[in-house]
Amino acid sequence: MGVVKITPHNRRCWVKNNDNQPWISPLKKIPTVLTPIVRAQEKHYGQILNPTRWWGRFPFLFWLVAFFVGFLERRGSGITPTVRALVMTRVSQQCDCAFCIDANSLRLAERSGSLDKVMSVQNWQAAECFDAQERAALAYADGMTATPPRIDDSLKTELKSHFNEKAITELTALIAFQNLSARFNAALDIPSQGLCVPETAVKRKGAPRV
Repeated sequence: MGVVKITPHNRRCWVKNNDNQPWISPLKKIPTVLTPIVRAQEKHYGQILNPTRWWGRFPFLFWLVAFFVGFLERRGSGITPTVRALVMTRVSQQCDCAFCIDANSLRLAERSGSLDKVMSVQNWQAAECFDAQERAALAYADGMTATPPRIDDSLKTELKSHFNEKAITELTALIAFQNLSARFNAALDIPSQGLCVPETAVKRKGAPRV
C-alpha cells in the first residue's frame, strides 16, 4: 500500500465535539514576541492555533513550553514520530481535550500515512493495527494519565523490552507534557478548530474519501 497524503479534504478523524464556550476570553491580539511561533503555526496549519490565544498572556512561559515540546519532537528523538503522535493522541482522549484530540489526530494521520490508527486509538486494546511497541507505549500513556498513575510490573517489563532506559525517560516526559497541555486546554474549554474533520462531517459534506 502506498503512503496516503493527508490533506484538508481527506482528513476523517475521531474528534470530540466541544459545545462549551471558553470561560476565560482568548486574546484578540497576539504579543509581538510570539510572532515566530505564530508564523510557524500559520505555515503548517494555515491558521493560528487556539491555545496560543490563552498561553499568549504569558509569552515567556509559552516560549518555554514551545522549547520543551520542540525538544521532545526533535529529529534525534529516541521515540519514533508515530509513537509520539500515538501517545499524544491517547492522552488527549483520556483528558477529554477537544483541541488536543483535533490537533494530535491530524499529527498521527500525517505521520502514519493513513487514518487507520487515528480511528483505532480510542479502542486500541481491541485494535489489530498497532505493533507490540506501540501497544506498550499506549498502555503507558493510559497508566501515566490515570490519577494516581498506575504502572504495574508487567507493563514495566514490557516497556523495557521495547525501549532502553533513556527512551523510557523521554517517553515519560512526553506523556507528562501532553497531560499538561491537554489539562490546560480542557480546563479552559479551549475549542477544536477543524484541523481533523470528524467522520460524520465528511459523510455529510461529501468530501472525498481516502
